[in-house]
Amino acid sequence: MPVECTRRERVLVITLDRPEKRNAMNEEMAAGLDAALNELEDDDELWVGILTGGTAVFSAGTDLRHGSGPPTERGGPYGIIRRRRAKPLIAAVEGPAFGGGMEMILACDLVVASTTASFGLPEVRRGLLALYGGVFRSARSLPLNVAKEIVLTGDPIDAERAERLGLVNAVTAPGGALEQAMGLAARICANSPVAVRQSLQLLEACGAGEEEAWPLSEQAMAVVMGSEDAREGRLAFLERRPPQWRGR
Repeated sequence: MPVECTRRERVLVITLDRPEKRNAMNEEMAAGLDAALNELEDDDELWVGILTGGTAVFSAGTDLRHGSGPPTERGGPYGIIRRRRAKPLIAAVEGPAFGGGMEMILACDLVVASTTASFGLPEVRRGLLALYGGVFRSARSLPLNVAKEIVLTGDPIDAERAERLGLVNAVTAPGGALEQAMGLAARICANSPVAVRQSLQLLEACGAGEEEAWPLSEQAMAVVMGSEDAREGRLAFLERRPPQWRGR
C-alpha cells in the first residue's frame, strides 16, 4: 500500500510510501491518505496524527503522468487539502516537499523538519499555478514578501530558514523528524483532548477577524467547560495528581 498507518499509543503515524515516485500523489495514494485521516478523526482513542514521507523525501506533489484522482468527499484534493479536522496533525518532513508536497504541509497544524528538508512551490516553472492552497496559505504561514518569493520564483527554502520564518516548529538532525514529532505529539496528548480540539478549531477561525472570533470563542468555551475533561482537570489540580483524560 502507498500509505501505511502505525498506532503509537494515542498517536497515528501516517507514512506516504511510494519512494520510487518520490511520494508523488496518484489516485490510490490520495485514497489511502483520505482513509488514514478518516481513521484519525473517527477513532476516539486517537488524539494526534503525524504525517511523514519517510527518511528520503516528503512528497514531490501530484503524479504528473497519472494525476492524483478526484477530490475525496471528506478531504478534497489528496484527501487532506480541504479537510476540516478536529484533531492536530503534525508534518514530519525529511527531504523535499515541493508543489503539492508543500501544500500538504500547509494543510497540517505543526511542522517538524530535518536539516535535509526543503519547501517550495515550483508550479510557475511549469507554467502552472499552485492550485491546492499553496499561494494563499503560504501568505498566511510566512511573511508576505517571502511567500511572494517562493510563489513567484519557484525557488525552495531550506529547513533552517523555514524555522526562522515560522513555517517550521523544530529542526532536527537528518532522520530525526519523526521522533521529534512524536515528542511534540506526546506534549499535546498530555492535555485534555476536548480542550485541544476546541482550541484548534478556534485558532483556525481566528483569521476571520475578531467580530467572527468572539462568538466562536464563546461556543468553544461552552463545549470545554461542559466536558468531563474540564472537571477532571480541576479535580486533578486540587488533588495534586496527573489528570486522567477521557476525551469527553
